[in-house]
Amino acid sequence: MKKIIICIFSAALLISCSDLEENPVGILAPKSFFKSPSDVQAAVNGSFAYMASEKYWGRKLTVSLLLRGDMADIGDQTTSIARVEVNKFTMTDESAMVASFWPQSYAIIGAANQAIDGAKRVTGKEAEINAIAAQAYFARAFAYYNLVRLFGAIPYIDFAVSNVNDVNTLSKTPENEVYNKIISDLQYAKQWLPNKQKVKSLPTKGTAAAYLASVYLTLGDFQNAYTESKYVIDNETTFGLGLEADFQDLFRSTKTATLKEPLFTIDFIGQSRVGDLGQDYLASLTGIRGDQSHSYGEGWSVAVPTLKVFNDWDARDYRRAVSFDTTAVRNGKVVDYTKFTSMSSLAVNRPHIAKYNRYAGVAGSNGRESDNNYFIMRYAEVLLIAAEALNEITPGSPEATGYVNRLLLRARNKGGKMSNFPVDVPAGLSQTDLRARILNERRLELAFEFGRWFDIKRLKLGSEVFSPTGNEPQPNFDPKRDYYFPLPGDELNRNPNLLPNNAGY
Repeated sequence: MKKIIICIFSAALLISCSDLEENPVGILAPKSFFKSPSDVQAAVNGSFAYMASEKYWGRKLTVSLLLRGDMADIGDQTTSIARVEVNKFTMTDESAMVASFWPQSYAIIGAANQAIDGAKRVTGKEAEINAIAAQAYFARAFAYYNLVRLFGAIPYIDFAVSNVNDVNTLSKTPENEVYNKIISDLQYAKQWLPNKQKVKSLPTKGTAAAYLASVYLTLGDFQNAYTESKYVIDNETTFGLGLEADFQDLFRSTKTATLKEPLFTIDFIGQSRVGDLGQDYLASLTGIRGDQSHSYGEGWSVAVPTLKVFNDWDARDYRRAVSFDTTAVRNGKVVDYTKFTSMSSLAVNRPHIAKYNRYAGVAGSNGRESDNNYFIMRYAEVLLIAAEALNEITPGSPEATGYVNRLLLRARNKGGKMSNFPVDVPAGLSQTDLRARILNERRLELAFEFGRWFDIKRLKLGSEVFSPTGNEPQPNFDPKRDYYFPLPGDELNRNPNLLPNNAGY
């Protein structure tokens, strides 16, 4: 457990965070630090700051999720072997990707636990203190939700650590128990969080309810998934939510702060960071190698869409144009994706992901440390959760169809000009046909937004999508092994109570 302890016992860390009013504080000495609600808020902000790091949402976790799915593949074949192993299902318990985002996950959890503990120590208005603590409960649930979906049974720490011996011999908590604890945290968050926050990087009641809906959907509890998503939909105005008129605006970094669609974002700072906090590489990793279109330089062609995903996506769908870059510029000339290798020997002749590199705003070299803030949950996903869950409860439900058609109506708005495609889902579909349509709309609407792997896992689609006729043929995929990542071997070596590793590793 040494790596976990390193994160939990980090020295107090102070940074300026773009959208949080308090300076976020990482790990503290709770008895001496927590004297007021603002001190608790500082610790909470530390938890959210840890999310906006290279080790977590800035590269390691997000690239792992992209490559593990069936819509993105390795472009530059000389890239890190650790990325190749994730993509080709050849990971071992020595994975460098896991070795980064595993301890960072526990740093997020550790800061949240300190804030929850601190909330019990301070005096003040109960509602104010509970509302701040609710942010920490959400942050803890968020980190554990990612961990349990990736690893299954994991060490579960829900207390502020003051002694290494309290955690260095922990055993794994069974997967179902972790989910129950996540649900409990989100229920507390839903109870005490406000309807709105000044920034989308802090959660609201709607955020907590949306995540409850997602957790219930993952568990196959369709009634509760529908109930929670419908709660968000019914309170759309109260929570200040809605769909943006233009799909492209979701991926313009200059507009992120004013959008109504996000329920929760991870906010990066744009060329301002401390250590790896605020460090974002997704524009670089998904940009086109050799491209001179942007002032911040070329990309690296690491996580690149599979050609089948692009070819199978109807060209009349505006979301396709928003999601892919199909041309680049070299020496003043426009280059089609079929000739990208003419720009660089490390390029690949495929369309590239456009959502993070096209409008990255102020950014460093190659798009590093961009202005991008990332939607971790947006209202479109809530509509899709409600549609999927309701169709399982009431097959072919017109209400479920209506939720999907809201997204299709938005997709017909091509930069202010309405088109006639994609057409609405027709009424009267069978449960099977509507299920397939909902899942496909989920795949397209949320393309490259880091959730596809979790859908493949929960629906056990791996043998289909990684087959020779699937979106991304991967002969190494083994359904008996690969729905879980390996727990890091160095943790297991230090703490045998975490053995055995997940099957096949």
